Amino acid sequence: MAHREVVAEPGRRVLMLGNVAIARGALEYGIGFASAYPGTPSTEIVEALSYASRKLGAPYVEWSTNEKVALEAAYGAALAGVPSLASMKHVGVNVAADPLFSSAYTGVRAAFVIVSADDPGMHSSQNEQDNRWYGVHAYIPVVEPAGAQEAKEAAIAAFKLSEEFNHPVMLRTSTRVGHTRVPVETGEIPLERLRAKGRFRKEIERTTLIPAHARRLRVELLERWEQIAERLSEHPLNKAEGPEDADVLVVGVGLGYRFAREALAMLGVLERVRLLKLSTPVPLPERLLLREIDGREKVFFVEEGEPVVETLTKSMLFDKGVHVKVAGKGNGYITRIGELTLEKVLPGMAKFLELDYTLPEPPRVELTPPPRPPVLCPGCPYRSVFYALRRAVGKARVRPIYSGDIGCYSLGVLPPFEMQDTLVEMGGSIGLANGMSHVVEDQVPIAIIGDSTFFHAGLPGLANAVYNKAPMLILVLDNRTTAMTGHQPHPGVGVTARGEETVELDPVRIAEAMGVEYTAVTDSFDVKGQEKVFYEALEYVKRERKPALVVARGACILLAIANARAQGVSYPIYYVDEDACTACGLCYRAFNCPAISPREDGKAVVDPLLCTGCGECAQICPFNAFKPGEEASMEWNRIMRTAKPR
Repeated sequence: MAHREVVAEPGRRVLMLGNVAIARGALEYGIGFASAYPGTPSTEIVEALSYASRKLGAPYVEWSTNEKVALEAAYGAALAGVPSLASMKHVGVNVAADPLFSSAYTGVRAAFVIVSADDPGMHSSQNEQDNRWYGVHAYIPVVEPAGAQEAKEAAIAAFKLSEEFNHPVMLRTSTRVGHTRVPVETGEIPLERLRAKGRFRKEIERTTLIPAHARRLRVELLERWEQIAERLSEHPLNKAEGPEDADVLVVGVGLGYRFAREALAMLGVLERVRLLKLSTPVPLPERLLLREIDGREKVFFVEEGEPVVETLTKSMLFDKGVHVKVAGKGNGYITRIGELTLEKVLPGMAKFLELDYTLPEPPRVELTPPPRPPVLCPGCPYRSVFYALRRAVGKARVRPIYSGDIGCYSLGVLPPFEMQDTLVEMGGSIGLANGMSHVVEDQVPIAIIGDSTFFHAGLPGLANAVYNKAPMLILVLDNRTTAMTGHQPHPGVGVTARGEETVELDPVRIAEAMGVEYTAVTDSFDVKGQEKVFYEALEYVKRERKPALVVARGACILLAIANARAQGVSYPIYYVDEDACTACGLCYRAFNCPAISPREDGKAVVDPLLCTGCGECAQICPFNAFKPGEEASMEWNRIMRTAKPR
């Protein structure tokens, strides 16, 4: 997606996603380097910066192979004196944790901001972790905008704080911040600063973390931490409102401020309670909090995620001998589950303030919308892969363990395929299959991993499988893009974030270089051809007790259609020959294509608005009931297999 608004001329009021506002803040500060691995809810930040880089010629922007590399790259640029940004979703920080901790010890020579986009409610993630704890653990200050309205200002503040102390800073956002559209006032973009080059200055005692150096740097780190905490006690992003002599203080941390303020207004006590907006939660701005808590009877915390500030404040108050009632998520007044909502904040706040308040009954809805479970897109190449693999597994008479991974193919966990038995983290498919392969006797692990994920975290597991002779089938689903996050390029497609042509890495050649003896490539849109290749690969694993790798290659159908439309190429729409159809249901039950549904008599019908012209239905129908409205052109067949991000 282009996000053209990120380069709007200065002095305008422009509607932007919170993520795009963060990108605009980075541009207005004047970064020279940005890197990321795409992951919801962070992706649009570097998408927008990528668009800006193409239009302005700067800053340098890249999609890195994974979050660790992205953080290391931006960290390296900052060590060379260029202001830098690394962006990732919350679980990506787990991947990048090693260099994150080290960056606090060495410090940096230009502003360095790490964006952690947390996902409370797990809209597109496997956990709800709150990465402010990383700030506490790694001695990385955290800036947290109070909503999308503050996203640009918070980004600029994070860069300025990092510049002031030559220290990395985390900008913590969340789904509602990044994916809310708000009007943003645009400022000047300093083009010359974006284009500035750096120079690495050799300073072995600071940038090489051997124990002798690291021990000294830790002393400096702790001293710097105290200075940062003192600075944050006067930071302009933090502000207090309401009567100074109020008995109750409510602390709204980041996005929690919006909910706290609205809840107080709905309870009718906004003018009687002191409200502190805290946008710099880590390190704890002790002087500010002690000043605001002094003389109060009660303190109530509202924060998105875990009770981080609440817990740290309790510890501080205990050490200072301050006795005051403190409540929030830590003692159950607000649930720790899911995102903040008024429905979650209001009852807890009313109880704490000893007010009678009952949530109004939600309006009764007479109509129940039909269920809409997630499903692979019509024409998705993964559907035919799962279908063919299931048939091959049956033919080979193996008991499979489907070790799954993160991507669109994660939907294979759902009926009718149910071919993701484990699904834990990026690269976990090959990693878990390594262990399983050595401890099971009558089962065959099948690691299913996407092309982008293969480059992200699959290579170490693959090396381990070869080295330790792990009998498993590794299936790389190559759809020519990082599809789940919006069709970003990766090292396997030969295009950079800036749209430049580059080398196209091949999973098969990489596997062979690592020592995999059995490799194969199959066409994701050729059902019978895939079945044959999968069967032969499984037989090899059973016979040789070694790993085999198969790449199933076929473009994401959405990308193929976009490419075809851009080139003026049409694709066929299929229909059902009613006389040939026997109402067996194979197409809409076992194959489960959303473009195909049953009539009342059970015969299949194709929705022409949903059909993508993949032709898979014609291959799986045993009665040849599916016909193309027009013959697929050679150009469409080529695009369907080779389309890639532009």
